[in-house]
Amino acid sequence: MDADEGWGTTRLWVEKSVGAQVERAVTLHGGITSEMRRLHLGGERPRSLVLRSFSDAFYRRHAPGLLTREADVLTLLARTGVPAAELIAVDPAGEHCDHPSLLMSLLPGEVRLDASGADERAPLLARRLLDIHRVEVGAAERPRDYEAWTTADEVEAPEDTRRPELWQRAIDVIRRQPPPYRPVFLHRDFHPGNILFTGSGRELRVSGVVDWVETSWGPADLDVAHCSTNLALLHGVPAGLAFAEQYVAAGGHLSPDPRDRLYWRLLDALAFAPDAEDVAVPWRALGRTDLTPGLVKERLEDYLQAALDLCAREATAS
Repeated sequence: MDADEGWGTTRLWVEKSVGAQVERAVTLHGGITSEMRRLHLGGERPRSLVLRSFSDAFYRRHAPGLLTREADVLTLLARTGVPAAELIAVDPAGEHCDHPSLLMSLLPGEVRLDASGADERAPLLARRLLDIHRVEVGAAERPRDYEAWTTADEVEAPEDTRRPELWQRAIDVIRRQPPPYRPVFLHRDFHPGNILFTGSGRELRVSGVVDWVETSWGPADLDVAHCSTNLALLHGVPAGLAFAEQYVAAGGHLSPDPRDRLYWRLLDALAFAPDAEDVAVPWRALGRTDLTPGLVKERLEDYLQAALDLCAREATAS
């Protein structure tokens, strides 16, 4: 992390904040919106910290809100059992750093996206997500209300799709007012890329949940839907559809009406269009080179179809 790399001021801020010298910085892969670095500190108590910085022009404009929110959430979660990082320091507007930045503790574990072991990890994801939804906050600490990441009028189907009628059916589902819901504490970007694991077999554990910049107040269905879409793109449609069942099996509650559940599921999935393959760029950097743009695009369309079919079966059964 040298000054000529554009991080000299940030380095000085880090060293002043922790009272130790930064000996080495290593880029962490897997993120999309920000640059993540693992910082190795020297001194009497050598340790590692994590630095999040927003250097992209778009996200830099939004950094004050994003980083202030994450700092507040990390402070709140420190009193809960949710394994989140400890806040060390934050410069949300980039007043003291080269870029708006947040410094936090390093959590144990690693992101695991490989297909092997995915079935064992999914129930642990569901239980940890339920823990997040059960976080109790007072009115003064409550995060902002959720924001939908697309609308029926904003969805763009891929130009080369062979199933335009499928896209239209899916878009029509979200062309309505949001269903009623009981609001809970949402991570809002909960998916395997933001979860750290340790151990294997009976010792497999979720050791950390990261990336709290989008934390919101809203329906549990929406967090479940987002993880479901990501699982469908990572591991195939059955994995995506199964996650809602795993969440309920863990003790969670979703909308009782299958049409309402479909609304939340498609509200999330349609936000990945038209370039669903973009989400796989960091996944490929983490070893999932099999996730080609064509495969990811096909899985999203298959997932839309499967979600519509599942709702039809559930509505008939009820």
